[in-house]
Amino acid sequence: MPVHRIDHVNLNSSDVARTCAFYVDVLGFAEARPMGTGGAWIYLDGHPFLHIRGQAPQPAPDTLPLVDHFALQASDLAGARARLQDAGVAFREASYPQLGFSQIVVHDPDGVKVELNFKDEAA
Repeated sequence: MPVHRIDHVNLNSSDVARTCAFYVDVLGFAEARPMGTGGAWIYLDGHPFLHIRGQAPQPAPDTLPLVDHFALQASDLAGARARLQDAGVAFREASYPQLGFSQIVVHDPDGVKVELNFKDEAA
């Protein structure tokens, strides 16, 4: 059974509308479509990629999350930087010229770490 790609990522959210606005308005995903269960699908390249569930994240006390982050390929580093600054969203930026990419790391409204990788774009 070969695996070909990630189908989708499921995120719990304490506020579905706020989370959808972050991914669509700030990070530039195509659209969010509500689900009958109170959640939403957020689309990337015509495919439902993020499944947002209306349930507050429940981290166990004194533990680290099992998944640290998810990473996305992106383009237009300068535009992404400006978009995040305009939205007042804190981010960390790094450049890895030896690996051929730059990176922005940001957290969504519920604290999920999202890594944006910009191939062959200098910071």
